Amino acid sequence: MAKVPLVYHPEYSPEIPAGHRFPMEKFRLLAEFLRAEGVLTDANLFAPEAATQEDIALAHCADYVRDFRYGELSPKHMRQIGLPWSEGVCTRTFRAVGGTLLTARLALKYGLVAHLAGGTHHAHYDHGSGFCVFNDLAVAARVLVRGGEASRVLIIDCDVHQGDGTARILTDDADIFTCSFHCRQNFPYRKAHSDFDIELDRGSDGRAYMQIMEHWLPYIFDLTQPDFVLYDAGVDVHYDDVLGHLHLKDADIAERDEYVIRQCLERDVPVACVIGGGYDKDRKRLAARHGIMHGVADRLYQEYAL
Repeated sequence: MAKVPLVYHPEYSPEIPAGHRFPMEKFRLLAEFLRAEGVLTDANLFAPEAATQEDIALAHCADYVRDFRYGELSPKHMRQIGLPWSEGVCTRTFRAVGGTLLTARLALKYGLVAHLAGGTHHAHYDHGSGFCVFNDLAVAARVLVRGGEASRVLIIDCDVHQGDGTARILTDDADIFTCSFHCRQNFPYRKAHSDFDIELDRGSDGRAYMQIMEHWLPYIFDLTQPDFVLYDAGVDVHYDDVLGHLHLKDADIAERDEYVIRQCLERDVPVACVIGGGYDKDRKRLAARHGIMHGVADRLYQEYAL
């Protein structure tokens, strides 16, 4: 395959109330942007099935999974998630977790694959939070390890917010390692304990970010010796993001993505990329920002002749 495999489904952008804070349409707009850029074509597009309740229950309380599926969560729990419940949102949620699972399994075959969604790292074992219902990173990591498809998984989370749900769900998993590069002065204000928490101060720019990443990431690879990587390429590190407090520019995000993906490819470690968070009132500009990672992945996929 000449182009990087990409995973997407039109159900990723269901209707939600107009003006809602979560940019649900960004997934559709991201697909349109990548089509226009020639990164996404019919030849490299893979459409996922919905994740099963059984797969999701590997990382979540079965009662919580069932209650969400049938719209029976309490109003308090839905407020904590921050999204309205509807059949469309429910279908999208299960489909997107299935998308990350497909992305991971394709990465085992192709070496590098990118999802047009995913990175719902604030979902905890028995509740959701921060627009995250189920934790696709934790689900995918456990599915791979428990199914014998990978033996040591490293989750590299570069969203501006700490992956607190991922850290808490996987705290006792000896073969799954959680690594979070995030802004210290940002949500969640009560941090969890990842295996590696690398905190950046509010206002850090691209140079400071890369200095910290270049210092820590090779060490983390050497220490954990993963045979599979899940990479959360959140773009809420951007200086224009309405929920982030870092000052990275587009070029800085591209440099970050290239550095992480190269670290994997140079070590011959398959890597599955998800998009993580990103918030901007200009949804088309936000979609293009998310598309930085896919463009970098496509270029490196061809460079390494995967």
